[in-house]
Amino acid sequence: MVSIEWLDLKEENISKNDMQKLQELKTFLSKQGLRFDNTVEYTVAFYVEDKIIGTGSIEGKVLKCIAVDDEYKGMGITNKILTTLINEQYNRGRYHFFIFTKPENSYIFKDLGFYEIAQVPQKVALFENDSKGIGKFVEKLSKKKVEGKVVSSIVVNCNPFTLGHKYLIEKASRESDVLHVFVVSEDKSVFPSEIRYRLVEEGTKHLKNVVLHKGEDYIISSATFPSYFLKKQDEAVKLHTLLDIEIFIKYIVPTLAINRRYVGEEPLCEVTKVYNGTMKELLPKSGVEVFEVPRISIEEDAVSASRVRGLIKEDKLSEVKDLVPETTYNFLVSEEAEEIIKKIKGI
Repeated sequence: MVSIEWLDLKEENISKNDMQKLQELKTFLSKQGLRFDNTVEYTVAFYVEDKIIGTGSIEGKVLKCIAVDDEYKGMGITNKILTTLINEQYNRGRYHFFIFTKPENSYIFKDLGFYEIAQVPQKVALFENDSKGIGKFVEKLSKKKVEGKVVSSIVVNCNPFTLGHKYLIEKASRESDVLHVFVVSEDKSVFPSEIRYRLVEEGTKHLKNVVLHKGEDYIISSATFPSYFLKKQDEAVKLHTLLDIEIFIKYIVPTLAINRRYVGEEPLCEVTKVYNGTMKELLPKSGVEVFEVPRISIEEDAVSASRVRGLIKEDKLSEVKDLVPETTYNFLVSEEAEEIIKKIKGI
């Protein structure tokens, strides 16, 4: 076998505007059983005589779309791809990152200093480059553990926090000794994560048994559930759902002694509907009951964050007042919210 040192290897960054090279890349990935994600922000490809023999991409903290031509496997190409991607991450000021891979390729990434978080057997494995990454998150959670007979959990994005979210949390709070509320940390929503967390915090202060957490990288994030943020149904959604729930079962449930999870009924978003259905299928097997709560409606329309954003876009802020807690409305009419309002309106 020819060594990598003897290859006339050419490295090239692929621009999203170079349609020809992009199509070649998509064809290459397809042959490897992968697909190119249009959401990636950086892609490198390695060529031998104008033929792609390896590639990898970056999206946020995730290294993805990593593949090597069968003819060139075992020659250190994967190592070269990862080195390039890691250096690029460092240049971008990112030092903690993740990799999705097929379980049969796990040994490659273990040898290169990555640590497995969880996997869906025969489907996908998730790795990170910090040996203590998930451990540090779990340790942080453990400090907020509260004893109780019924220990419930809710995961929310709250883009922004509405009366629907408030109703769900209040119901779960009434029916539980302890309620852990996780706010998605990923900054892929129009309302920044810190604002969303604060609005939940302000809107639930009256509930004394609610413990608030930031989901960080391990609860519905680009690392655990990238297709959640695409909001379209495809074959990846089920896979990412299984991975996110596996992490929840493996780490979060035992750390906080959770035995119940509440979810809002989802009649519109297919991604969330799949997620809810998978939870109802899997969580009870791990001793966690799932309670799906019907949405509250005002004037026959379900209260939702998307409805709130729609009214803001139509410059009907006065109508939003009926759909959100006072704390959220006060934020929306404040100077601090002006840039977010402009963004929603497309100004």
